[in-house]
Amino acid sequence: MSPAAASLLALLLAIALSFSARVNVGVAALALAFVLGLVAPELRAEIVAGAFPASLFLTLLGVTLLFAATEANGTLGRAAERAVRVARGDARLVPWAVFAVAFAVSAAGPGAVPSVALVAPPAAAVAARLRLSPFLAALFVANGANAGNLSPLSAVGIIANSRMAQAGVVGHEGKVFAANALAHLLVSAVAYAVWHWRSGAAAHAASPAAAVESMAAFESRHRLTLAVLVVWGLGAIVLRLPVGLSALVAVVVLLAFRAADEPPTLRAVPWGAVLMVTGMSTLVALVERSGGLELFSGLLARLATPATVNGAMAFVTGLISTWSSTSGVVLPTFLPTVPGVLARLGGGDPLALSLSINVGSSLVDVSPLSTLGALCVAAVEDSQTARALFKQLMIWGLSMSVVGALMCELFANGFARL
Repeated sequence: MSPAAASLLALLLAIALSFSARVNVGVAALALAFVLGLVAPELRAEIVAGAFPASLFLTLLGVTLLFAATEANGTLGRAAERAVRVARGDARLVPWAVFAVAFAVSAAGPGAVPSVALVAPPAAAVAARLRLSPFLAALFVANGANAGNLSPLSAVGIIANSRMAQAGVVGHEGKVFAANALAHLLVSAVAYAVWHWRSGAAAHAASPAAAVESMAAFESRHRLTLAVLVVWGLGAIVLRLPVGLSALVAVVVLLAFRAADEPPTLRAVPWGAVLMVTGMSTLVALVERSGGLELFSGLLARLATPATVNGAMAFVTGLISTWSSTSGVVLPTFLPTVPGVLARLGGGDPLALSLSINVGSSLVDVSPLSTLGALCVAAVEDSQTARALFKQLMIWGLSMSVVGALMCELFANGFARL
């Protein structure tokens, strides 16, 4: 068996273990990565260790430490109480509220990752207080942030438009933004309707007790924590500082000024969720290095025809983006290939195919193997809830590769002609 095929098999086994086994999937993925190195000499132990996602780990560590500190010192709980008061105790308002906030922050310039880092922890706290599904809260945070991710002001939007220009598709920034935003809005609306139908309209209606319950006052340490969070958020949005490293600075400030205590802060970090995400990311990096990514995309690309190229490309890029970076790998890799693909197939609309790549690769980004899904999982305090959320987001992310393919096959050409 070739290293590429072996790595794909290892990835599929890890995904299967995440659904069926009680072992932390991150530990399983690291073990499979080591075994893969034994059967593929070019993936020796040093290569496996080097594949560990240090950047992602620092992002998760910084953000989870910061919000663990706010949880441990009581700030997050008090803020959640006030958010419940604003929502009047009605859980039905929360998903759309967090969608709107995440969308606005992302579209303003910093993109989806800082937006989710800012919104996911307080959204998880409010959802827990109102007994709202953690999955629905995470889904609306990630989809809201992703809906604004291809704004012309966003770094990812700039990447997409510049790569499209490289392929000769220019002057469509508005359509790029609108197509992606509408796709995320549509799937979110469907998810909300299903949740509302299954849970019952009255189940999450306004609770007078939740809306009027007495709230603990903010003390000086809570006010300092909020001030530090505001400065951190502005740094991520305005100065575009790395969210993880800047969060570590914020944690040091809180500890130094005794607004938080180190032992409870460290205990509050969801280490199991961090291990799940970084372990799987290590295995995914080895899949890419061994050629498994090229093998996978090549096999699927052979199925495309001029009539199905939009759906096929959305499906391929969606599945790849489930475990790979949308902005760092998928968009820069696939958007410049649009003219060549259409030339080989003998026809097609370059704008429609470009939009299909953008939408197909973005809809799946709630996967816990992506940074957005990882941040949502890490925002959940309870380890069992985090593990369940990991599985739910994995299923949703994989299913979005099919949904995105169908949407692009049906609507991409028509939307491109508008």
